[in-house]
Amino acid sequence: MPYEIHQEKNYSQDARSVYDAALKSVEKLKGQVVSSKPDDLRIEVKFDKTLLGKVLGDRTQLTCVILTEGNESKVVIDANPLDAVGRKLMFGARKGVTQTVIDLFIEHLENNLK
Repeated sequence: MPYEIHQEKNYSQDARSVYDAALKSVEKLKGQVVSSKPDDLRIEVKFDKTLLGKVLGDRTQLTCVILTEGNESKVVIDANPLDAVGRKLMFGARKGVTQTVIDLFIEHLENNLK
């Protein structure tokens, strides 16, 4: 399983609504917003080792960009594990941690869109 994960998902809502739902997801998951560019609909977030009370074992960095496709939106996520200093982890990452963070983020984003 690769350390860097790229994932895309389409939604029928407009890009601004999806962006706002993504920010709420970050807040609920207690992520630290590293940078937020509302005009570009882009968020960069760092998540700690513990997410929703569950110890995952690795820190994760997630970048979320919302693109407009007609009346719909596309969420583009790129994520990777981080070491203790906040650098991209190149080896020794625990299996499945990054994908778990992405799955939880998307789950919360979709709940916020309802």
